[in-house]
Amino acid sequence: MRIGRRTFATLGPVAALGLLAACGSEDSGGSAGGDEEDFVTDLTFGTGGTGGVYYPLGGEYATIYEDSIDGVTVNYTDSGASVENIGKIFQGEWQLGIVQSDTAQTAVTGTGEFEGAKVDNVGWIAALYPEAAHIVALASSGFESPEDLKGKRIAVGDVGSGTRAASDAILAAYGIEEGDYEPFEQDFASSLDLLRDNNIDASIFVVGTPTGSLGDLAATNEVTLISMDQEKADEVAGETSFDAYTIEPDSYDFLEEPVITLSVAATLVASTSQVSPELGYDLTAATFEHADQITLPQGDLITHDFALSGQGDVPLHPGAEKYYKEQGLI
Repeated sequence: MRIGRRTFATLGPVAALGLLAACGSEDSGGSAGGDEEDFVTDLTFGTGGTGGVYYPLGGEYATIYEDSIDGVTVNYTDSGASVENIGKIFQGEWQLGIVQSDTAQTAVTGTGEFEGAKVDNVGWIAALYPEAAHIVALASSGFESPEDLKGKRIAVGDVGSGTRAASDAILAAYGIEEGDYEPFEQDFASSLDLLRDNNIDASIFVVGTPTGSLGDLAATNEVTLISMDQEKADEVAGETSFDAYTIEPDSYDFLEEPVITLSVAATLVASTSQVSPELGYDLTAATFEHADQITLPQGDLITHDFALSGQGDVPLHPGAEKYYKEQGLI
């Protein structure tokens, strides 16, 4: 298995999508918009930052797919996560990606960050596990509610990321709008470094629970997870594609009480123009049949029961559709 690295460096993911919408991709591996089929078996798998869950999970699944599916090669790469992964699939450069379900929704409907760049070649393979918004601060801050973040320095997620959308929704629910705080557009790992060094006051990130990086921070610093009010969480969930979610105390050693927050589904998607129905079927089957080989805690959550959570308007990949019909799930 070969490991690729990021190549989407000079353009931000949203700017790149705008460029693609305007003039299409010149990449020979596929066509922006997915109108032409060019099925391949040498797959590039977009994951996320090296400090989060997407990257190691993608690495483990890359091995599973290569070991269980004849003739397929899977090269997993770190990335800016949801928006970049979808952008690369749209462009025809990557074939697989892990994305937040709400970001997939905006991509296929051409809304939000994808305004003017409707993505039509991304197919749903499986929802893998719920991802929770973590509002993290050092315990010395004394923060007890998101409303305490007004006027503070907050890491709100990378530019165009699904985390940024969650951060905006949480802060807005407490009357904190743009200009009411100092935003730091950072990836997950960088935000924790800034928090550790007291260069920011809080970090909001969306990630599978538990995440080892937060555990590492808590091993050397006293940290706190800030809880939303249940009423606020339910209100946001009723108006957006987020769900209200509870991080249980046994998720982290430093937690003593449940933490109320928002969640989305971490979702595996595949190109419908470059991943054939047959390969899509095999990928879907392997995702569930070999989930017991995943060593990360999230592996225990990858089940048929959660497979279609948050799908909404995102079309099933034809191979996944066949698999789910055989399993009696649709």
